[in-house]
Amino acid sequence: MNFLQKVDDARTQIKEGISKYPKIILGGSFGKDSMVLLHLALGIYPNIPVFSILSNTEFPETYSFIREMVIRYHLNYTEYRYEQVEGEKCCGRPKVEKTILALQNYDAWISGVRSTEGITRANFQPVEEKAGLIKINPILFFTEVDVWRYTALYQVPVNPMYAKGYRSLSCSRCSSKEVDETESERAGRWKDTPDAGGECGIHTQPLRKPK
Repeated sequence: MNFLQKVDDARTQIKEGISKYPKIILGGSFGKDSMVLLHLALGIYPNIPVFSILSNTEFPETYSFIREMVIRYHLNYTEYRYEQVEGEKCCGRPKVEKTILALQNYDAWISGVRSTEGITRANFQPVEEKAGLIKINPILFFTEVDVWRYTALYQVPVNPMYAKGYRSLSCSRCSSKEVDETESERAGRWKDTPDAGGECGIHTQPLRKPK
């Protein structure tokens, strides 16, 4: 599948998801991938609900960038914040709990995960279901180059931290610039820990509380 086919396929997935699931929301970190996803979705549904989960340890530039994007795109936006817990994995359990809260009134959500980001995402599917909640991954088959190509082609704004050398952004505590070309993008997440390149849990754990 070439780049333009991937873009068309992503748009089709978003359209179908919105049509099939009226209670749908877009989840985004406002990193490069979720900005591409957001741009795609806004072209189809300008008032789509958008949420973000932010810790007290985000880069200051990330907070500022999000405020700018909310104003620029007139986003229907809800933000959830949490405090990092000493002694626990950074961006772990509290982030998952806030995501469960954000999704409690929705039947489906749209995510910007990609299969080439790291080995933990290699087997993700375009549409997934966990505990009755649907997750749609429209840009799953975009490569890192595809993301930057889309960003350049459509002049999509990006977090200024990428200009400082990061390939993948989380919070200031668990993001590292020390990732070379032979490593996956997410190799900088929780670098030099047992969780290096792994997941916070929002894409691997059920996000529905038992009834």
